[in-house]
Amino acid sequence: MPYNRLSTSKIAHAVGCHPNTVRLYEAEGYLPPVQRDPRNNYRLYTEAHLDHMRLAVTALSPPWPGRAIRRSLSHLVKHAAQGDLGGTLELAYRHLALVRSERAQAESAADFLEHWAQGASADATAHPLRTADTARLLGVTLDALRTWERNGLVDVPRDPRNRYRQYGPAEIGRLRVVRMLRTAGYSLSAILRMLTRLDEGQTENLRLVLDTPQPDEDIFFAADTWLSTLAEQETRAHQLISQLQDMLHKQQQTRKVHLYRD
Repeated sequence: MPYNRLSTSKIAHAVGCHPNTVRLYEAEGYLPPVQRDPRNNYRLYTEAHLDHMRLAVTALSPPWPGRAIRRSLSHLVKHAAQGDLGGTLELAYRHLALVRSERAQAESAADFLEHWAQGASADATAHPLRTADTARLLGVTLDALRTWERNGLVDVPRDPRNRYRQYGPAEIGRLRVVRMLRTAGYSLSAILRMLTRLDEGQTENLRLVLDTPQPDEDIFFAADTWLSTLAEQETRAHQLISQLQDMLHKQQQTRKVHLYRD
């Protein structure tokens, strides 16, 4: 852009956001320190600030991923704002590895789901277990089991004599699938959507069902379309690497100019 000094509104227009977003990112440490015009105290952004703002918008725009990815992105952008672009590029490659790891876990959970949905056993418990024993077997909390049952993910039969819940191989196998999907990042809504289709007799394309909210689901979160979200995050990670490489090149060129002038 043909400006040596850029205003808040010009930065916002260039990246397609509201001026308040620029101010917020500055306050949060996502942009390098900004000089002020001594006459009117207006912010004086530079081309470098514009590049950092573009990096921040690429990294921090929704949909929000899981906490680990979000923390990685926030750390990456703040590190760039401190001026260490080489170190930030290294962080970007680490971030790409993190996203790929999360995506591999999500894909493995979906594979396990499809294997189980085709009739493969996921548990061979000899005798029905009570709630506490089931929680211990699965390595989850009692609250998790109650939440999953309350949200319709599993229907547990009861002992007619004492009304205690009885978790047999079918229930425990189903819960193993739920646990693996939850650990991999899928939302309760996505899992319920998939299990509902499965209970209706659909055993094919459950991976697609996991990733496709229905029209009556009014509010969508990243975990409701987890496979698509992670695929988008991997594309975004490559974009961040490309942006940082361009920023490094500009920084090197600027230093060469300064050395030549000196």
